[in-house]
Amino acid sequence: MTSGAVLTPIRPRLLATWALAHGLPRVALRAASRRGDPIAGTAVDPTIRQDPFATYDRIRDQGPLINGRLLSATATHSVANEVLRSDAFGVGPGDLGSPRLNRLLTRLIDSSVPGPVDPPSLLSVNPPLHGRLRRPVSKVFTARAMNGLRPRIRELADQLLDRVADRPRFDLVADYAKVLPLTMIAEILGVPEELRPDVLRFADSASQALDPGLSLRQYREVDAAVREAHATIGGHIEDLRRNPGSDLLSQLATMDGTDRLSDVELRATALLTIGAGFETTVNLIANAVVALLAHPEQLAALRADPSGWENAVEEVLRYDSPVQVTLRNAQRDVDVAGVRVPQARPVLVILAGANRDPDVFDDPHRFDITRANAREHLSFSAGAHFCVGAMLARLEGAIALEALFERMPDLAIAGPPVRRGTRVLRGYDSLPVSPAISDRARRS
Repeated sequence: MTSGAVLTPIRPRLLATWALAHGLPRVALRAASRRGDPIAGTAVDPTIRQDPFATYDRIRDQGPLINGRLLSATATHSVANEVLRSDAFGVGPGDLGSPRLNRLLTRLIDSSVPGPVDPPSLLSVNPPLHGRLRRPVSKVFTARAMNGLRPRIRELADQLLDRVADRPRFDLVADYAKVLPLTMIAEILGVPEELRPDVLRFADSASQALDPGLSLRQYREVDAAVREAHATIGGHIEDLRRNPGSDLLSQLATMDGTDRLSDVELRATALLTIGAGFETTVNLIANAVVALLAHPEQLAALRADPSGWENAVEEVLRYDSPVQVTLRNAQRDVDVAGVRVPQARPVLVILAGANRDPDVFDDPHRFDITRANAREHLSFSAGAHFCVGAMLARLEGAIALEALFERMPDLAIAGPPVRRGTRVLRGYDSLPVSPAISDRARRS
């Protein structure tokens, strides 16, 4: 967050919404963390955020599903997979411990401009509504369609690398890892080039909304970004209704019949698809570069045999998961791994912990691009909420990384990497690198 960030004015409704959604949970999480609750610590302890894996191990060692003061959690692969796939668990607003407070928060949230974790966002609705909103989007992200994008992804990667090839150093995140997936998802959805810088700015601010316990300043910044994003994308959708193209947003905007989306549903779905369409890949690419440069023997093996890039991407997704955690709420009383979970109890599914479960992955803290079962990770979730853009993210990651190290075989980190301040999303805000490009690899 920058000091010049746009902030929504403090009004009574905004203050009350923040207090219920973030302020009170923030106080409770910090108190529980100080008392040694490792589940709460993952949300608020900055030292855990920097290197969370020992804490995930600690949670897993206490049992397949453990109960904290405020919520339950699992870092065990089998239990995480079960919770993600079970209809006994759903998404949506968390339990504030009081039905009255829950109802009050629901009334306070401005339903005309929902954020990424507010209904009708796909992240916050359950079947059958989830299926109705997801179906028209998933029709675009088919295996055939995604494979057809391979040449365009490589073309774009080369164009972006051409721009930085003669610089002594550049920011891998700002100049490459962000631009490639943002451009691809914008082209798929039909977002014009002039709107893309605004989309990136909105997404950078709104991604904070995934985290629990935001400060009032952070919440105001997110709220301002969400409102501006709805206004911008809403205006673009109206343009598409008058002059539709063949892109996904045009298809969504001109649907009719029972599948037609309301204006709010359309804007929420479009904005989430844009954000989710590049956030994972941004983190994946930067995390991969850091991991590979720290393991030069594995990078050398990929240069010798480029067929290994797809599995290398799976290992990066497992080893340094771009999405660390997700939350589910028990829809009814249910037993999981011998533990009773009462209705409405939140369960933190620690995807990054499940991805390092020693019962599934041998020597799980070792980075190994040849790992035979790397693809068994849960970084894209599982069940009804499995990431609709998983194949696109995998393709973009593999092609972007292969192009990068093919064009810049002597790439090196040229300054201290800066980790993102977010807790749900794990990646880098900045990654200075030096291309040190060889004459043989330089493009004419």
